[in-house]
Amino acid sequence: MSSFGTQTKCKACDKAVYAAEVISASGVNYHNTCFRCSHCNGRLALSNYSSLDGALFCKPHFEQLLKEKGSGVLKSSSLGRNNDLNRNPGKLSSLFSGTQEKCAACKKTVYPLEKVTVDGEFYHQSCFRCAHGGCKLTTSSYAALDGLLYCKPHFSQLFKEKGSYNHLTTTTNKKNNSGSTDEQEGSTTTTVDEPQPAEESQETQD
Repeated sequence: MSSFGTQTKCKACDKAVYAAEVISASGVNYHNTCFRCSHCNGRLALSNYSSLDGALFCKPHFEQLLKEKGSGVLKSSSLGRNNDLNRNPGKLSSLFSGTQEKCAACKKTVYPLEKVTVDGEFYHQSCFRCAHGGCKLTTSSYAALDGLLYCKPHFSQLFKEKGSYNHLTTTTNKKNNSGSTDEQEGSTTTTVDEPQPAEESQETQD
């Protein structure tokens, strides 16, 4: 009997898998399109996947899983509970408990391996960018104002000086006060010029 055809099922979707589209990992067959990380759904390759209790993981999330749960995860994998995580998605989610922080920029879940924390807010490394120019930021080269992030050059460009809107308010008030003074000085100058018609009148009388 042929080893492929309708007699071979994809482990992920339980549908028939054929030779032209099969990936065989650890003796288990998958469609190319079904060979994905159980946590982030990212596409996998035979060179960059890990497996635990019948569930597939990309290397970053597998390392995260082991780091968070330690040896307890490895012990559970030796109990022979194959397919347990696939049958119970809640158990898979529970393995990643404590990783539900949301990125302040995109509002999606951010995981420890890709997290940047500043001022009590969490960001993906790829989302930690200047709101004005899209420049990539570091925790030592950013400025924040009203919940928005900026690189220091653009922050200085937009707000003229280091600081906040208080500086702009102060500058505006100074300009307004200066304008009022100019108006007063202008009226004084106009008053000084008024006696000229009287001189012309005296010359006419002479």
